[in-house]
Amino acid sequence: MKFKFSILSIATVLLIISSAWGFFAHKTINRLAVFTLPEPIVGFYKQNIEYITDQATAADKRRYSDPKEAPRHYIDLDHFEQCLPIDTMPFFWDMAKEKFTEDTLNAYGIVPWIINWKMRELTQAFKDKNKERILRLSADLGHYIGDAHVPLHTSENYDGQMTDQKGIHGFWESRVPEVSYTQYDFFVGTAEYLDSPFYNVWKAVKESFNARDSVLRFEKILSAKYADDKKYTLVAKGATMVKGYSEEYTKAYEQMLHGMVERRFRASIKLVGSVWYTCWVNAGQPSLDGMSDTPLTEEQKKNLNAEEEQYKKGKIIGRPEN
Repeated sequence: MKFKFSILSIATVLLIISSAWGFFAHKTINRLAVFTLPEPIVGFYKQNIEYITDQATAADKRRYSDPKEAPRHYIDLDHFEQCLPIDTMPFFWDMAKEKFTEDTLNAYGIVPWIINWKMRELTQAFKDKNKERILRLSADLGHYIGDAHVPLHTSENYDGQMTDQKGIHGFWESRVPEVSYTQYDFFVGTAEYLDSPFYNVWKAVKESFNARDSVLRFEKILSAKYADDKKYTLVAKGATMVKGYSEEYTKAYEQMLHGMVERRFRASIKLVGSVWYTCWVNAGQPSLDGMSDTPLTEEQKKNLNAEEEQYKKGKIIGRPEN
């Protein structure tokens, strides 16, 4: 059984490809995660699915205004580890901070820990029945969990800049799903209660870390077989045409990866839904029926407007990824 984008009526509204899984993929992951949820929580998320979808990219936009935001999207494990198992980096924040210092951890990324902290916040938001915080934290968690599933989010060589493969970051996480999403199987089953969600997050990070070498090595092998006029073409980005990877080259790369992008996409969807569900269960399974909107404070409105203005200026704070 396959869920196609046309069935869920989202193909026409998710056409933007950008950074960090691409705006397209982040919005898709959040949207499809809603459909994994069981009763009675699914009704609440379906009622707010447009917000969950649209705000999937809010964390990326904050990278243009908040200097603390960038390291929340990755962890450069290969700065600390050569290969699996992960036996140098402690899993728990206090132990990792004691071993490497907080400054070092922030320099090389904190994605597994930000997910853990946001899970605690979401659990509390469910207890408080604070609709605005539930939705905002759910959207952000979807984004960070999606990022944890991207292999190059676990590497210092995050955009192939160390191996003469500049642009591979956007190629893997944006161009490949853009070309192939209609062939992906998005039926991932029902979200599950996670006894130890922090373990599941680290499992996703470890799988991404284990795949990073293949992402780089296969593209290097493929690139040697293609002349530039076959490797690149003009690709539509909004109203403009820009240089991008050709469809032929993209499909050849995905074939070499044996469905890796689809697998990471599917795993992201399932874990996002399961984390949302787990937070709700841990909060005592509160009824979400009839929750009224929680109005934003003036300070929150001011901060959101400032974030949007900085995003429009287009000057990212921290490292660029593609």
